[in-house]
Amino acid sequence: MPHKPQLTLREHVVLALLCEQPRHGWAIARELAPGGSIGRIWTVSRPLAYRAMDDLAARKLIRATGTEQGSGPRRTIYAATARGRREHEHWLTTPIEHLRDVRTELLLKLVFGERERRSPRPLLRLQKRAFQPIFVALETAASAPRADVVDRWRLESARAVQRFLDTAATP
Repeated sequence: MPHKPQLTLREHVVLALLCEQPRHGWAIARELAPGGSIGRIWTVSRPLAYRAMDDLAARKLIRATGTEQGSGPRRTIYAATARGRREHEHWLTTPIEHLRDVRTELLLKLVFGERERRSPRPLLRLQKRAFQPIFVALETAASAPRADVVDRWRLESARAVQRFLDTAATP
């Protein structure tokens, strides 16, 4: 079956949380707040977390499974559907495209993988392979006679990513 959904990073993160366990929006927003376990990597405001849940439900990637009493109105509990779990699996195992997304998206994938007790090695191997042409192009640009400070900065940033990819699988 071809891959269709084009989810935002916010939607992927909310879906990942719901793949871990069914939750209500307040619990998701707490995880995504600046002091939350995921919020320390990438924060999402409560209204945007709820919007992501609405969008995921509209796409049938999550569904309401019940309610529970909170301090205010009853809270709706959501869980990932089978289709949502497949989408999460696809996202979690697909390398990112841009070096600039290592700090957010790749780190999120590695943390969610760790929380699911997955080895990071397969994703890191794919990621290194995907970035190899970029690394070569940046080396070439930085060693060209007309290389400037931007070329050198981009190369040094890429080298930091290379080191991270080489060492991220070690405890």
